[in-house]
Amino acid sequence: MPNGVFLRVLCVLCGLCLSADVSAQLRRPRADVTPITETDGVRAGSPARVALTVSLPEGLHTQSNTPRDPLLIPTELTIDAPAGVTVSEIVFPPSTDLKQQGQDQPLAVFEQTFAIGVQLAIASSVPSGDLVVPAHLRYQACDATMCYAPTTASVEWKLRVASAAGATQHPEVFGAIAFGRGSAPSAVVAAPRPASAAGSVSATDLAKFDAFVVQGTTGGYLGSDEFLKFIRNAETGVKERGLFEGRGPLMILLLVLIGGLALNLTPCVLPMIPINLAIIGAGAQAGSKARGFVLGSAYGAAMAVVYGVLGVIVILTAGSFGTINSSPWFNLGIAILFVVLGLAMFDVLLIDFSKYSGSFNPGQSRGSVALAFSMGAVAALLAGACVAPVVIQVVLFSSSLYATGTKIALALPFFLGLGMAIPWPIAGAGLASLPKPGMWMVRVKQVMGVFIIATAVYYGYEAYDIFSSRWVDSSAVQASVEAQLKAGWHASLAEGLDLAQREKKPVLIDMWATWCKNCLTMDKTTLENESVKAALAGYVKIKFQAEDPDSPPAKPVMQKFDAVGLPAYVILKPKSKT
Repeated sequence: MPNGVFLRVLCVLCGLCLSADVSAQLRRPRADVTPITETDGVRAGSPARVALTVSLPEGLHTQSNTPRDPLLIPTELTIDAPAGVTVSEIVFPPSTDLKQQGQDQPLAVFEQTFAIGVQLAIASSVPSGDLVVPAHLRYQACDATMCYAPTTASVEWKLRVASAAGATQHPEVFGAIAFGRGSAPSAVVAAPRPASAAGSVSATDLAKFDAFVVQGTTGGYLGSDEFLKFIRNAETGVKERGLFEGRGPLMILLLVLIGGLALNLTPCVLPMIPINLAIIGAGAQAGSKARGFVLGSAYGAAMAVVYGVLGVIVILTAGSFGTINSSPWFNLGIAILFVVLGLAMFDVLLIDFSKYSGSFNPGQSRGSVALAFSMGAVAALLAGACVAPVVIQVVLFSSSLYATGTKIALALPFFLGLGMAIPWPIAGAGLASLPKPGMWMVRVKQVMGVFIIATAVYYGYEAYDIFSSRWVDSSAVQASVEAQLKAGWHASLAEGLDLAQREKKPVLIDMWATWCKNCLTMDKTTLENESVKAALAGYVKIKFQAEDPDSPPAKPVMQKFDAVGLPAYVILKPKSKT
């Protein structure tokens, strides 16, 4: 493969890695929702027609407003009509059938692009001028294999009330809407909410948590032994000690630097070492250790910069670095990258780094330093995928420290990258000049090739596993929850907390959603384990539906307990009155 082509391929793959956080958003696809009006002016005392045009990414649809299965999530439009405005009619488009894997009958869905019409009545008392009508569209996107978490889009129509009607707009949209055949908002037939729906959580409900002590929190799939350990630790007050808890500042700094050094020894970085040494060591091999030191420094500096920038972004936005590693697209991109590198190790793809040596001289330094910097950035991201616990510990600790007003906490992720960078200037100046050519290098390269291909298989499986975890039948999840409710769990957060406080019982809150496969798996396995059932016999058990973690009612509850994903579990104990 020509070097230029290889570099272009590598840059594309690196770009895929860098944009993995964006790709991760495909877990909840967003539609483009645009509010439009039929005329550029309306008269007080007259009707007005408005619409929403909805466009989803290729291959996606939304559930219709009346799905066949009442347990599925309908598309709903709610309008916050201001004074003097009445919603006369909402017109949804006709639905079409979508055959989805795992469903006994086709889903009733709206097409990838559709429009919803609304007829408003403008009272004669509405004064002339601008009039804003807010609306909220809740929808669930689906494709042929899965349905995603529901999303709510908030929009607003801006009407101009005048003495005369304005010119007509968007005739192609409004001409296709069957006005007169819609439903009044009060008569809109919406799929009934499941009995276990979370409903609203008021400030009063959140205040109920003040009467309890948080004994333990956890999340994700846990086997019965792990879940029993979680219960025992919560009951006995044993808290898992974080990597940085109780440490002094110098020890924290040392741990961060050691963690950074450890990233160089992970399976994600080791396969890159022969290639990285070829890049940063070319200057030393050409007779200039100083040049090798510069390239190694550039390589290491990229690691520190990547972790520093990502850390600051995550801390300031209160996000989670683990998101990038949980993206199937990230794992798939890494798998493809390692396949390319593995084939190169077996000379299936010829990558001759010796040709770069001509550019490693003082007169042509820019390209080589940029290449070393780019490879360092890639290595930092790859290492983060392997050593996510170390990275997440640093970021979470930095976030907590930053929340107390300690601004220097923003620099801790940078120090993690700095620790990772320490060996590379040394390698560029000296170690890269030690190996001598010989057949042994070919054998080492082939052994590394086997390791690279194995790593590619691992990441490919990870991508498949994450994709498959989203292939879940929402009705099966709902049915499982209904079975738990019949067995004595509570659907209402407020009622469960009140009961626990009255009877002085501990509480287990299980946060779930209809799109969460691990929620179903936990219900069918761990929570059905006899030992787990016995351990929870004296608990008030609550099933809290966190259907949309980014919006109320789920958001404030999940934030209260620092839950970043589903399923999530919280154990509470009533405070003793003194």
